[in-house]
Parts: sequence; structure tokens; C-alpha cells
Amino acid sequence: MSDPLIRGWCPGALRPMAAGDGLVVRVRPRMGRLSRAQAHGLGDAALAHGNGVIEMTSRANLQIRGVSEAALPALQADLRAVDLLDDTPEAEARRNIVLNPFRNVTRDAWFRDHEAMAQGLARGLATAGMPRLPGKFGFVVDADVRIRYLAGVSGDIRIESAWDDLIVRADGAELGRRVADEGAAVALALDIARWFAASGGIGADGRGRMHRHLAGGARLPDGLAGDTAPNPPAQPVHPGYYGGGLCVGAAFGQLPAHRLGWLVDRAQRGLFVTPFRMVHLCLPVGAAEIRAAGDLITASQDPMRRVFACTGAPGCPQALSATRNVATALARTLPAGKVLHVSGCAKGCAHPGPADITLTATAPYRFSLIRHGRAGDAPARHGVTTAQLFMSPDLMTEST
Repeated sequence: MSDPLIRGWCPGALRPMAAGDGLVVRVRPRMGRLSRAQAHGLGDAALAHGNGVIEMTSRANLQIRGVSEAALPALQADLRAVDLLDDTPEAEARRNIVLNPFRNVTRDAWFRDHEAMAQGLARGLATAGMPRLPGKFGFVVDADVRIRYLAGVSGDIRIESAWDDLIVRADGAELGRRVADEGAAVALALDIARWFAASGGIGADGRGRMHRHLAGGARLPDGLAGDTAPNPPAQPVHPGYYGGGLCVGAAFGQLPAHRLGWLVDRAQRGLFVTPFRMVHLCLPVGAAEIRAAGDLITASQDPMRRVFACTGAPGCPQALSATRNVATALARTLPAGKVLHVSGCAKGCAHPGPADITLTATAPYRFSLIRHGRAGDAPARHGVTTAQLFMSPDLMTEST
């Protein structure tokens, strides 16, 4: 089995990525939210020019798959009409900023303006003297008081809270540096990004991540390092009522395109895109109607919440097998509380972390079985067929 190709960049709406089922067009909603017009426009565009599904990603982005080269200009025109398209691919790539989707909806004494910080970061990253950062290098703005919602979300530079103070922390460093206000947080985050580039954090291939840079021996200068621990993480995010609204998911993060506008019509204060492959409806109405929709996940106990699978073959040219039909079938017998990850290759795009049971494709409908590990880890069993898995579900839970 050959090593999977790691591209080192993420697709966009202006720089889509070719896949086995056509182009993958990734839309990055500004400030992580969609207006009513944008949600309806994006859903209609996915129906008209893609495969009718909108994928929710772990970077709080939305993807349209199955777009042909011929359909791309019309799709981009539709996105531009609802202000979901940047001026250039470079401007699009710089907006790799994830905001807390549950940020305060009222301005009280403890309010931290997440959107002002995200806007400041975007402006700073666009200045002429700012180095070009790797495509996957990102920022997290998660400064709610007393708690962090995005502790498990990937990000290289993090603006967080320490009780009711603001701190800026490089990913991989346990402690961050206190700052006086939102403007100072933005300035320090940009200074850390400049240091990362100047200190050799970017490889000859243009790739690089902060935690690897620090783990490799790089040391933050005293003026950028801190001595303050961030607030503890929040409880895991689940479908249902959470963070002052309703979190809604779909199997494998694939939202039927017609549901996007349908959902935004049921959110009094807008629809926020989360990095948990769900959308968050602020002050929802018609919750019973939403829960009754058979193609949505609104309950934390739904077993499909604990099943992860990538696009698989033939949609992904690197995948060695179909994945989602296998994962759906196995979900019926998945033990309570266990997490299943079915991956088309060793990259493990759908679930980069360890899972209780990971199946990594090695050939069509043949997998390596890994327990308590990632897709690229050493397997407990080689060459397991889907027939064996379906006929002997206890195989997944046997000891090594």
C-alpha cells in the first residue's frame, strides 16, 4: 500500500480541489455565520451545481462536492451574489480563523468581541509585510469567560480566556501571555505568526504547524511567551440544546442542501457554522419540527454521532475502498459509547484522533483493524473483510 498524498493545503471556493467525484469547493462563511440570504443561496447553489449535499467540516467551513469544471463559473457567480466569495484565492486562504460559535449574544460586563478580533486578524494577515503562512496554519478565537469551547479544535495560534482575562497562546505551549484587550490580543497573535515564519517554522515544501515547531525544539522569545493557563474546556459539544441554541448535525457531516435554508428560517438570531460538523441555531423556533426531520441528527444518543467516515472511493482518488456504506451498516451493532472510524486510507481525514475502533482500507472492502488508535497506526488485525465484520460484529471488540 503506497503512502497517501498529503497536499498541505485546503480547498477553497476560488481554488477548488479535484476529487474522484468532481471538484470540492470549500466555502468559508465570514465570522462563521450565515445570513438567511446566504444560507438559501448556498443551498440552492449546491443543488444546482453540485451533488445536492453540503459537507460540514472540522474547520467550521462548508463544502460542495461533485462540481464539474463547466459548472464552476456559475457556482462562483452564485456565491459572489450572496457575499460568500473572496476577491482572490490569497485573500480566501488567509481567512483560516475559527470563532467560538457559542459566543455571547448579549454585551455584558464580561463580553469579549470575538468578531472584532477575527476582523483584526484578517486585516493584519493581509498587510504587505506579513509573511505567507502555510495553507493549514490557522487561528482560533475562543475567549468566552471561564470556559473554552474550542479546546479540541485545531489551531496554531489561539486567543483564549483565563478566567475573565484574555491570553494569547501558541499551540503546543501549555501557557499563554496575558494581554490588556482585544487589540493587544490581535497584535500579539500576529507577532507570534511572524516569529513562526522567521524562526524556521515553514519547511521547504511550504508546510508547517506550530505544535510541531515547538515540539522540535523551537522556543518562543520571552516577549511572546506567557505564564498563564487557559480556562478549562467545556463539556463535549453534542446535538440538541447547547450554548444557548440548538446544535443540528447530519450523518457524516453531510447536510442535505435543501435543509440549510430550511434551518436558517428556524433560527431567530442566525445560523452559526461550528467546527464540530454541526450548525448552531441561535434562539431556534419549531424545535419539535427540526427533531422530527429524519435526515438530521438532533439527539446526543444517536449512534451515527459516534461513527466517522471519509468520502471514500470512488469520490476520493486516494481511497482504497468505499467507506460510508460500511460505516452505516456497522453503526447498528456498534457497542454503546464506542467510536468507530472507517478511513479510505492512512491519512484519517474524517477523524485525525484515535478511535475505539478504526478500520483503514487496504483494498476494496478489505481493512486493517486498529483498536484505540488512528488510521495510520499499527493494526491489531490485517486484511479484515466487510463480510467478516458484518457476520461477526464481535470481531471489532475482541482483545488483541
